[in-house]
Amino acid sequence: MMRRLGATALGLRNGPHRVMVERDLEVPAGDGVTLLADHYAPADVERAPTVLVRSPYGRRGPFGLMCGQGFASYGFQVVVQSVRGGFGSGGVFEALDEREDGLATVAWLKSQPWFGGTFAMHGPSYLGYVQWAVAAEAGPELRALSMQVTASTFRDAVHVGGTFALESALIWVDLTARMKNSLSGITTAVMSPRRARRATLSGRPLAELDRLATGEQQRFFQELLVNGPDTPFWDKRDFSPTVSQVTAPVNMTGGWYDIFLPWQIKDYAALRAAGRRPYLTIGPWFHADQRMMRGSVGESVKWFRAHLLDDPSELRELAVRLFITGADEWREFPDWPVPGMREERWHLQPDGALSPGAPPESEPDTYRYDPEHPTPFLGGPTLLGETHPSTDQRRLERRRDVLTYTSDVLDDDLEIIGPVTADLYVRSNREHTDFVVRLCDVTPEGESLNLCEGMRRLVPGTPEPGEDGVRHVAIELWPAGHRFRRGHRVRVQVASGAYPRVARNTGTGEPIGTATEMVTADQEILHDPAHPSTVNLPVVPGPEG
Repeated sequence: MMRRLGATALGLRNGPHRVMVERDLEVPAGDGVTLLADHYAPADVERAPTVLVRSPYGRRGPFGLMCGQGFASYGFQVVVQSVRGGFGSGGVFEALDEREDGLATVAWLKSQPWFGGTFAMHGPSYLGYVQWAVAAEAGPELRALSMQVTASTFRDAVHVGGTFALESALIWVDLTARMKNSLSGITTAVMSPRRARRATLSGRPLAELDRLATGEQQRFFQELLVNGPDTPFWDKRDFSPTVSQVTAPVNMTGGWYDIFLPWQIKDYAALRAAGRRPYLTIGPWFHADQRMMRGSVGESVKWFRAHLLDDPSELRELAVRLFITGADEWREFPDWPVPGMREERWHLQPDGALSPGAPPESEPDTYRYDPEHPTPFLGGPTLLGETHPSTDQRRLERRRDVLTYTSDVLDDDLEIIGPVTADLYVRSNREHTDFVVRLCDVTPEGESLNLCEGMRRLVPGTPEPGEDGVRHVAIELWPAGHRFRRGHRVRVQVASGAYPRVARNTGTGEPIGTATEMVTADQEILHDPAHPSTVNLPVVPGPEG
């Protein structure tokens, strides 16, 4: 009864089955370490398809209620396991190193007397990543995957555009270092962003920030600082090469403001290229958004019933479901990218203008980036955000190190759905520097609300400058599904920092963990016929096509 009440308090609908729980089952790992798991079973069902959940955040509390009680009440066997090094499982937690333990758990699962011959996996974030770690090798018994706000690799989310995702990395190591039980996890989830923010504002080198936030040095954080995206460190932690080999049907849920969305969509594209038909849902959510979390179990139940119980009656007809911000409505489509979109290149213009027309001959716009006073991050994709991810940007736009380019007032609605990119033509007195592009919707009242953003770290020779020193910088922003309403304006921000979302670029090329010397960067943004800087929008055609 208490479990059912707890699940109800989390906004979950209980199924018809009474649930029994067997605690602390011992699961042998390949190296002799013992992992602990809880088994939830419908009391009146002897053998049934199983749902496996592997978590670094504990197997009791919210995850036990949501996943264990939730799925078992609908007639599934459920195993909720604590990964290595946490909540009683043996060994030392090895972040992102989950393949071997995951496959050992799958082998153990198949040997249990209550195993019904098929299984599925479920979970958000890290709990989704562990699904990719085993999905290509789990055998034909794996019949379905349902994952939220995750990706098959975290490499590019840590090194977004070649930068370093400082705040998210620091929050996560604080979160995992402090969680000892379910209650401490709830407290830590609230306090971790504040501790991380205080550490980043200390002015200390990055290699000291984990100690400032958590009280001691964290090995994983130190490993991230010294292992860039192209180092062998990532080889056994990147499962994107095996996505196309996964045959179990995949249900993906993401958020427009989730830190993993671009790479989740790449996983979707890999499955489609391999001839699969995954489902994709993108809502107006950030990474830890409880609105998304509360609905995830119900959506997974539908997916698992379809693929483990041969009951597709509750599946939607079209595979892609998107919430269109600005219009505030859900829509369904057959695929992603949404068919029929056309790319419109909106040009940066003189005097801070923005329009589809080609730019005239004009002088570059300039600003100075000072890493001692880095351009701040004000709303957007975060791991555990304390504010709404779409935030009025006017305070940021008043800074001298931020350029804005704004369209005329729109006479008609302008709707975009799909990938957003930017092409900048830049010149800098530093070979090591960053550029950040952000797309905003400006309301008639003047609010400038961020929609999506992207960043790119430049290093010597990448990209190669021309004879005039100009470098063409291509930037992938987060995708978007948004309606700019009639009477609104489109705005593009250009800057060279988003601190502490990403680490400041010191301008020297020194290792990011230990760099102390900081030099300013004088930046030029060109917008003329030979250098047409643009933001490229996936526009929904109007009535006339």
